[in-house]
Amino acid sequence: MICSWNRATLTALLLTLFATQAQAASVSGSASFQGQAPAAEPIKMEADPSCKALHADGIAADDVIVNANGTLKNVFVYVKEGLSGKYEAPKTPVTLDQKGCMYTPKVLGVMAGQPIEIINSDSTLHNVHALPKNSPQFNLGMPLQGMKIKKTLAKPEVMVKVKCDVHPWMASYIGVLDHPFYAVTGEDGSFEIKDLPAGTYVIEAWHEKYGTQTQSITIDDSGKSDVAFQFGV
Repeated sequence: MICSWNRATLTALLLTLFATQAQAASVSGSASFQGQAPAAEPIKMEADPSCKALHADGIAADDVIVNANGTLKNVFVYVKEGLSGKYEAPKTPVTLDQKGCMYTPKVLGVMAGQPIEIINSDSTLHNVHALPKNSPQFNLGMPLQGMKIKKTLAKPEVMVKVKCDVHPWMASYIGVLDHPFYAVTGEDGSFEIKDLPAGTYVIEAWHEKYGTQTQSITIDDSGKSDVAFQFGV
């Protein structure tokens, strides 16, 4: 039998949990591409035979990837305005891999101070040259396959470019935020930002070539809101 104090405490905790869940919201949508998709430019890897050997059929540049359904991949979507309070950075690292002489993923998000584990999965020399404006830059050689290093970016910034000075076609972009409310569009062009407090927000979408777009949203009574971005030539 549960004593009255424990029952009251349990009831209060459950009510708090239900209230928190009721107020939590999600924003979902997509980034569509309008117009004629640009022709994919082949990457010339002859300068490093070990890279070229990894792509016998060739490989195209990844700055613009239009999906089969007419949407755009690698769009970074995040809450730009409207949040309050402070959020603790996760201690779990986010992975940035160098695989096939390309960065994987192309676009990613982290919280300021969250570890970034950088891996060299290739049997060739890479160097990781991060170019933030709000945090210290770093430029580290990674000559060994399987080598791993961990770095952090101290201050919010959208976006931080990471490049390889050895292989000039390699570039990745990191969105660094002081909150966890962001997403990156994938192979269907969709995104979802979960567990937002109810409220009104400015949502921004960033793309490497097509720049940024913003929209204001207010979470409705259902706790969900949809937003659509359109990029193109």
